[in-house]
Amino acid sequence: MRKVINLNGEWTFRAGFDAASTATVLAGETVRLPHNAVELPLNYFDERAYQQPFTYQKRLAWQPEFEGREVVLVFDGAMADAVVYLNGEEIAAHADGYTPFEARLTGRLKAGDNLVTVKIDGAENPAIPPFGGQIDYLTYAGLYRDVWLRATSPVYIDRLKIETPDALATAKTVSVRCDLANPRALPLDGTLVLTLRAADGAEIARKRVAVTGHSLTVTFEGLAGLSLWTLDAPVLYRAEAALETTVGSDETSARFGFRTAAFTADGFLLNGEPLKIRGLNRHQSWPYVGYAMGRRAQERDAEILKHELKVNLVRTSHYPQSPWFLDRCDEIGLLVFEEIPGWQHVGDAAWQAAAIDNVRAMVERDWNHPSIILWGVRVNESQDFHDFYAATNRLAHELDPTRQTGGVRYITDSDFLEDVYTMNDFILGNEELPGANRPRTVLRDQREVTGRKDFVPYMVTEFNGHMHPTKRYDQEQRQAYHVTRYLDILNAAYGDPHISGCIGWCMFDYNTHKDFGAGDRICHHGVMDIFREPKFAAWVYRSQCEPQEEIVVKPVTFYARGERNIGGILPLIILTNCDEIEFSYGSGLSKRLRPDRDSYPHLPHAPVILDHRAFSPEELGLWGMQWEDANIVGFLGGKPVKTVRLIADPVATTLEVAPDALELSAEPKDSLRVIVRALDQGGFLLPFLDEAVHVSVTGPARLIGPAELVLKGGSTGFWLESTGGAGAIGLTVASRRFGTVTQTLAAR
Repeated sequence: MRKVINLNGEWTFRAGFDAASTATVLAGETVRLPHNAVELPLNYFDERAYQQPFTYQKRLAWQPEFEGREVVLVFDGAMADAVVYLNGEEIAAHADGYTPFEARLTGRLKAGDNLVTVKIDGAENPAIPPFGGQIDYLTYAGLYRDVWLRATSPVYIDRLKIETPDALATAKTVSVRCDLANPRALPLDGTLVLTLRAADGAEIARKRVAVTGHSLTVTFEGLAGLSLWTLDAPVLYRAEAALETTVGSDETSARFGFRTAAFTADGFLLNGEPLKIRGLNRHQSWPYVGYAMGRRAQERDAEILKHELKVNLVRTSHYPQSPWFLDRCDEIGLLVFEEIPGWQHVGDAAWQAAAIDNVRAMVERDWNHPSIILWGVRVNESQDFHDFYAATNRLAHELDPTRQTGGVRYITDSDFLEDVYTMNDFILGNEELPGANRPRTVLRDQREVTGRKDFVPYMVTEFNGHMHPTKRYDQEQRQAYHVTRYLDILNAAYGDPHISGCIGWCMFDYNTHKDFGAGDRICHHGVMDIFREPKFAAWVYRSQCEPQEEIVVKPVTFYARGERNIGGILPLIILTNCDEIEFSYGSGLSKRLRPDRDSYPHLPHAPVILDHRAFSPEELGLWGMQWEDANIVGFLGGKPVKTVRLIADPVATTLEVAPDALELSAEPKDSLRVIVRALDQGGFLLPFLDEAVHVSVTGPARLIGPAELVLKGGSTGFWLESTGGAGAIGLTVASRRFGTVTQTLAAR
């Protein structure tokens, strides 16, 4: 039977590479994967530090079970130009940092110890997408995803392709194509058993067929009582394939779901029902360790998008992302638009051929994910290249005729070869831009962008971002305008039936090259900061959920009389999904207000806007020179459901240390986020408290990043990483003002 072993543990790592030493064990640091070749500071660094060669080595002992079997190393991702050696012999090379590859060990392993050496070149090689021009993100060198050892029979199952052609029918059909690998060209003789199972393991159907070639398709028809994959109930099923041949047996499986996804000229349909897409873009990076985060951190990002930001789609900008992230999107009901690597630049014929290979690798890796609804087959924001993009589009359709294609551009009147016209439109809401002489609440008619007379499937794939970079600790007035921009654009998208939706740029702030960002090597473009702490704009998205899921009452204010220009807090935006808001100031002023449907008629949940129009001159006089506490109460159906207290005299009271979980996995390597917040007596963040804290860790875990941190805007974050072995983990966060906070976690 198939055996798959995780090989993340115990690699030797060193900077530099010597081709003459690939058969020799070199001195170096012992590391576990995923691994980032160079841990960078949070900001103000030189990204050239990782743009050099590095060496990874691992001893691999011969095992009797390898005899007569196919043995390969599977690399989920290596950035960016990888060459693999076994006992000094080059056996594989892969010039792409985002797609998986294999190194075949069969026939090359010797008795005793074998030495695997991997050269990683972190240089921005112009022959490899996305390089050749400038890119607004970092491509951190290293073996940053999982590595596996797979041993199978000489004839084995290479991949499964699962299709559900009539997902909306009462009696459903499942088609499973099973591609076999036979690298030794042995005679094919045997049987294949395909079994469909529910999530609880219950068998739904089973078929046995004779092996007649390298690819077999088994169709199950008339399957009753099965559920759709939806955003609220993402039901998953599993197809299991068992192969028996004269040279051995093999088994594998893949998950799938029943759903339809269609972009039309009149909007997007999920399972035949209209759905307005409300999404965010995501980079796969973290502070200090770049791309090198494992399963838990990948899953946590998906959960933040779905459960905290309440979006229904994520775009994997600008490359295929971790299988763990995509698996979690399947499990929680988060739609995905996945695209090939690249940013604006298109290279020569060889470069384009590599990008076409990226299409193949992306689609073949991910075609069974029900969450993925669109393939991105165009280099983000590039100019038109007709033959190149005709080829990428054609290949995606050949490999997967069940999904539509999109190609993200920012030029108008673009060559439209894909199924969906996907557009980065940074004019949206930009009344500040010269020439953008339009009401800020109006999006461009798509025909103005496409240059066509008819409507086509259309989606806005980026907006805002670099047009209004905003830090979590920026002045309140700037943050309020940041919020307004998101409100305006989402409202306009909801109001235009010919726009399938819009995807904001972006989920969180991220490290970048010197040519971009705020000069500190960070692009402050997110609705969250780099530690995934929300800015006020995050609550624009969060407030669009239904109150049954979460009641939201979020005033866009630090509540300080002198924080804004001129002073005061008006106009005050209250992001909410309540029917009404009651605002009370001190003991003598109270106002009941409904959401501002005049300004935001199309949003599912418009904000309440509290401004001078709500008060008489006498009432405004009650604000006086003395600053008072205020209360905001949200009402649903006439009943109070949530109260937010605004404190006039905040006092630094509590240092909150909030880990995402209390346990780490001892094996394999695991990590979890910890947020540290300075809070006042009401439990609210102190937005201008910038003090140092010291973090110390004991037990089988390490701190990622420095031990001395600064509360920036009252908050900071870090990640803990397991170091192997079980036991108690002691976490201490010390502050001169707040004293010491200790927590006990565990590695199991």
